[in-house]
Amino acid sequence: METKEMIFKGFRLNGFAMLFVHLIIVSAAIVGCFVQVSEAGYAIGVLLFLVWCVLFAGYMQLEPNEARAMVFFGKYKGTFKETGFFWVNPFLAKKKLSLRARNLDVEPIKVNDKIGNPILIGLVLVWKLKDTYKAMFEIDSQTMAASGKEAAANAGNAIAGRMNAFENFVKIQSDAALRQVAGQYAYDDNEGETGELTLRSGGDEINEQLEQKLNERLAMAGMEVVEARINYLAYAPEIAAVMLRRQQASAIISAREKIVEGAVSMVHMALDKLEKDQIVELDDDKKAAMVSNLLVVLCADESAQPVLNTGTLNH
Repeated sequence: METKEMIFKGFRLNGFAMLFVHLIIVSAAIVGCFVQVSEAGYAIGVLLFLVWCVLFAGYMQLEPNEARAMVFFGKYKGTFKETGFFWVNPFLAKKKLSLRARNLDVEPIKVNDKIGNPILIGLVLVWKLKDTYKAMFEIDSQTMAASGKEAAANAGNAIAGRMNAFENFVKIQSDAALRQVAGQYAYDDNEGETGELTLRSGGDEINEQLEQKLNERLAMAGMEVVEARINYLAYAPEIAAVMLRRQQASAIISAREKIVEGAVSMVHMALDKLEKDQIVELDDDKKAAMVSNLLVVLCADESAQPVLNTGTLNH
């Protein structure tokens, strides 16, 4: 995505060096106010004391993966990303931002899949800020951070409120992207074409599409999705019981097909073995009866009850 962020190139000074200068200024102010007896010396001392107070606003420190958006009376001057302790123009507004990766666990939402079945689907994603200019000035993050139930709690921590506003923006866009992707595929292939991509079988391909949709939506806000994965997928409660019975019926049918296939194979093997070893000679009627009995025994759910046959077999 096109970036609007630029590196801050304004004046900056090492914070510890500025502390030394700061100490000299306050010493001069004390001398001017309390040692000199002339009015000019007193005025200079007061002025130096005011300068000493103003200089405090220029200090800032940055940890790794933190940034400061520098604004001078409403004009964006660049983003400061160097780690350490610095002093800059005290009249610059230094808006602190975190560039660290953050997790977001989106609670399952109810959507309709491609076929129209209501399903519950949730996702977990990892995101981070990529363009500080877009994050600060392309969306109304500052107003969002100053409103809501968490405003009072975050009043003393501007970065926490700002990052919570970003997270809320990501959450809303994640819901929209999740609905869009989920509506393009069926839950499973029981009612779809054979081999068609589904939410259950899509795996990495579905996750890649979800990540792409999220990045398209979040590009305007200068945010990047590092990873997105569906972590919850189930039928909605109102149809879950019906779908469970359908799945059970499909499983029973598949199992029965296997049992019948195996039973037929075993009957064929038994007849071939009897004929090959010339154990007994069976006519067509007796073969049919034997096949019927064997299939009943092999395909029955319960154990067969033995029956003593007192008749004779013709050789």
